[in-house]
Amino acid sequence: MSKRFYVTTAINYVNGQPHLGHAYEEVVADVIARSRRSLGQEVFFLTGLDEHGQKVQQAATAEGKPPQVYCDQLAVDWLAFTKKLELTNDDFVRTTEPRHKEFVQAILTQLHAAGHFYKATYTGFYSAKEETFLTDKDRRPDGTFDPSYGEVVELKEDNYYFKLKDHQQWLIDYLEANPTFVQPDYRRNEVLGFLKNTTLEDLCISRPAARLNWGIPLPFDPGYVTYVWFDALVNYISIPAAHGDQTVLAESEIGNRKSEIALWPADLHVIGKDIVKFHAVYWPIMLKAMGLPLPKQILAHGWWQKDGSKIAKSTGNIVDPIAVINEWGLDAFRFYVLRELDLGPDGNWTDAGFRSRYQAELGNGLGNLVNRSLSMLKRYRNGIVPTPSSELAADAQKVIADTARLLEQNQLQGALLSIWQLVTRANLYVEQNKPFNLAKDPAQSARLDEVLYNLVETCRVLAVLLNPFLPGTSAKIYAQLGLPGSPEKFELAAWGKLSAGHAIGEPAPLFPRKEV
Repeated sequence: MSKRFYVTTAINYVNGQPHLGHAYEEVVADVIARSRRSLGQEVFFLTGLDEHGQKVQQAATAEGKPPQVYCDQLAVDWLAFTKKLELTNDDFVRTTEPRHKEFVQAILTQLHAAGHFYKATYTGFYSAKEETFLTDKDRRPDGTFDPSYGEVVELKEDNYYFKLKDHQQWLIDYLEANPTFVQPDYRRNEVLGFLKNTTLEDLCISRPAARLNWGIPLPFDPGYVTYVWFDALVNYISIPAAHGDQTVLAESEIGNRKSEIALWPADLHVIGKDIVKFHAVYWPIMLKAMGLPLPKQILAHGWWQKDGSKIAKSTGNIVDPIAVINEWGLDAFRFYVLRELDLGPDGNWTDAGFRSRYQAELGNGLGNLVNRSLSMLKRYRNGIVPTPSSELAADAQKVIADTARLLEQNQLQGALLSIWQLVTRANLYVEQNKPFNLAKDPAQSARLDEVLYNLVETCRVLAVLLNPFLPGTSAKIYAQLGLPGSPEKFELAAWGKLSAGHAIGEPAPLFPRKEV
C-alpha cells in the first residue's frame, strides 16, 4: 500500500464566521491537493474545526447556548463554506467528535505513563483572549501587556506541564539539518532564532475544569481538561488513526484496526504565520515524545490586509469571500488570491485590483483567447479540427515542464505566471498571423488550418494546466472543445491530442464583462 500525499490546513476556530484568511488557506491547500492528484499522486486532504477552549465557551455563553449546540450550529456554516469553495477535502474533522476525543485521551495516557508530564503550581498572568499564560518577558517597557492579549488577569493554580525544555537542543539540530522543514526560509530562521535565544518554558497542557469545562477531560485526572492547542494539533494524527493508518496506531497502542490507509507523516501542513510556534516547536516535540515521525513540511502563509489596513469587523474593513464569489464566480476569487499573493508574505486586497485582474487577465487574456479561437474554428471550418500542426508546441512544452516543476514545489503563484506565458503567447500569435485576414484568401487555406489548429490545441492544453486553479473554467473549456471526460490528469497537457476531424462544441464567454 503506497503512502498518500497528505496535506492539511490548520483547523478553523469556531468562535465566529469564516473570513478571507480562512478562504485563502483553504484554497491554497485545495490547489495543492488538486495539483498533486493531477500529477498522478494519491492524495488525502484534511480540513476541519477546532471546537474546544475558553473563547468558544465564552462565545457560546454570550449567545445563551450550550457550547456543543453553539458548535453544531456554526459547523453547518463552515461545512457550507467548504462546499462554496468547492474544496476537494477527503475528510472534515471536528474536535468534539468521539473519534478525535478518544485518540487525544489515548495519547495523553501514553505520554503520562512515559513520564512526559508533571504537576506544578503556577502563579502569574493569563490572557483569556489568547488562551495563554504570560510572563514578565511578555510585558512592555511600561509594565503593561499588549492590548492584543485582551484582559490579563493574575492567576494561581495547579496544572499539568509537558516537558519541552528537554527537547530544545534536539529541535535546533533537527531544524538545522532539515532546511525545508519550515518554509519560507525566513519563517524557519525566526523559529531557530527563538529557540537559540530563549529557554523553552514547559508547556501547560491542562486547564482546571472548575475554570474551563469545555475541553477533553484528562484521562488521568478528571479535574482538568486538555489545553486547546494540545487537543487541536493532535487532529493531524487522530484522523489518520480513525482511517486505520498503522504508523499512527502502532505507535500509540490504540488497538489495532484493520489497515486501510497510509497517511502519516503529513507531507504538508498549510498554516498561517501566526501559529508557526505551535507547529514548528510544540508539535515536533509532541510527536517525538509519541515516537512518531515528523511532518515533512510546514508551509506558513501571510495575512491579508484590505486597502493597506488590517482587516477588522469592528472597522468594517472586510472582504466577504462568499459575497465576492456570488458576484464574480468562484474561479475569479481563486485566481485573484493565488495570483496576487505568493505563499509567505502578506497581501493587500483591493477591489480595484480584483476588478483589474478579472478584466485584464481572465476576461481579455484567457477568456478572449478561448472565445476567439473556438469562434474562428466554427466560422471558418464549421467547428472541425484541421490537420495537426506543432508551431506552438515548443512554447507549450516549456510552459508544461515549468508548471509541473513549480507545482511540485508548491509554488502556486509561479505556476500561474508560467501558465499565463502561454496565454500571452497565443494571443500574440493571433495578432501576428491574423487568421481573419487569412480566411479572406483561398490561397492561404492551408496556413489558416495551421493557425487554427495551434490556437485550439493551446486552449486544450490550458484547460489541463489550469485545472487545479480554476476547475470550473477548465471544465468549461473542455466542454466547449467538445471533449469527453475532464482535464484532471496533467499528462493530458502533452501537445497534439486534438485529432483532425474532431468536432468542437459551442463557444461561450468564460468571464462575462462586468459593468463597474
